[in-house]
Amino acid sequence: MTTPAPLMVTISGMRGIAGQSLTQEAVGRYLGAFASLLMESTKTPTVVIGRDGRLGGDKILRFAIEGLRSAGCDVVDLDVAMTPTVGLMTKQLGADGGVVITASHNPGQWNGVKCIDSTGAALAPDAATRLVARYRDGGLSGSDQPGSLTRNTDAARIHFDAVMDAIGEIVPTDEIRAKHFGVVLDSVNASGRIAGSLLLNALGCDITHIGDGDSGVFDHPPEPTEANLAGLCGHVLDFDADIGFAQDPDADRLAIIDESGAYIGEEHTLVLAARALFGGASAPADPCVATNLSTSRMIDDYLAEIGGRVVRTPVGEANVVAGMRANHCKLSGEGNGGVIWPRVVDIRDSLGAMGLTLALLTRSGKPLSAVIASYPGYAIVKRKVDTREGLAPAAVAAIAERYKSERLDTSDGVRVDFDSQRAWLHVRASNTEPILRLIAEAPDGQTASDILDGAQAIVEAL
Repeated sequence: MTTPAPLMVTISGMRGIAGQSLTQEAVGRYLGAFASLLMESTKTPTVVIGRDGRLGGDKILRFAIEGLRSAGCDVVDLDVAMTPTVGLMTKQLGADGGVVITASHNPGQWNGVKCIDSTGAALAPDAATRLVARYRDGGLSGSDQPGSLTRNTDAARIHFDAVMDAIGEIVPTDEIRAKHFGVVLDSVNASGRIAGSLLLNALGCDITHIGDGDSGVFDHPPEPTEANLAGLCGHVLDFDADIGFAQDPDADRLAIIDESGAYIGEEHTLVLAARALFGGASAPADPCVATNLSTSRMIDDYLAEIGGRVVRTPVGEANVVAGMRANHCKLSGEGNGGVIWPRVVDIRDSLGAMGLTLALLTRSGKPLSAVIASYPGYAIVKRKVDTREGLAPAAVAAIAERYKSERLDTSDGVRVDFDSQRAWLHVRASNTEPILRLIAEAPDGQTASDILDGAQAIVEAL
């Protein structure tokens, strides 16, 4: 029996298999629902749209533009653009919302739709929940007066300019240029290739750019994990580079390789950004970082060291942004390599993360491996379990019961903090894939794996 292609419609957006579950009807219905939300505030909304560059995304983009225009929206088309670029342009142009055609790190056969609010950020949880409900109720019928379509080709440069201005407030860009950093950049033949190249060239880097084509075909699985970046690690060594950067297809996440060719982990990206922003003479007062429950406690260690604070939120970029705004944090992000620097845009941005990392290396005068070695590290282990109806709530309840004597947070699945071990466990249903996520962190990999073994046994017994 053939398993039906999945279509995920959650507060994080819509994702499915292009041409199978992700159809013109589904895209039009979803964006009709989005248009109906925007029309609560304005009769003819303006929507900025872009796509992550994966093969076949141009077709989904056409479906999306048709859906928005038929619903009565005026559309500004950026074509291939990073998710943060769409966010930045939505705010810059005074648009009512934004749309990105992306499946983020999912394999090439997947695609999806992500909606952005007028501030350039991911939809707030309440708006996203209403969007899902309206989609399930049928969306919005077409308008008698279709919206207009214009195209904008300046978005990558506008985003680049914004990052350059922000970096100059942290470390003079001339000082970064003087370092002539050797950088290998892997843009996985997708949306980050243009702005990424602009930024690194402007910062005086000697660039080896892989995955810099416009084919939209990923040279390796696109999620920037250690297993998928062996080629990039090798290139850093081969070209005697100072650092390697890996973007995912929509370029909102950044993984980093040190000068020895070692994958240092996406969990370090936010920590490095925080050290760049809060560690210099121009550091903002009241250092505060918002991050989710699944992010490494390395950020807690650093903020405690400088007298700052960490705000923990449920997983989901919108939740992190809400926590950031409510607490006036100058930085936020997630342990998946997603850094949100509101000085540039209130959405995860690999461009800002690259600039902050190079600023930190410039100020420290040390190689990346030495910077990483200067603060305590942890081992984080992640697993996925295929889910079924009812499994997630049962698993959360069983884990909470088993570890009820420990410190628990049940705002998103269940997080268990084993304070005596400086370790934690987080079990939750994914918002983007039909899986249950199990994550554990401890000072060493064996302890983290043991914690996951215990949790997985509980789940599999259900």
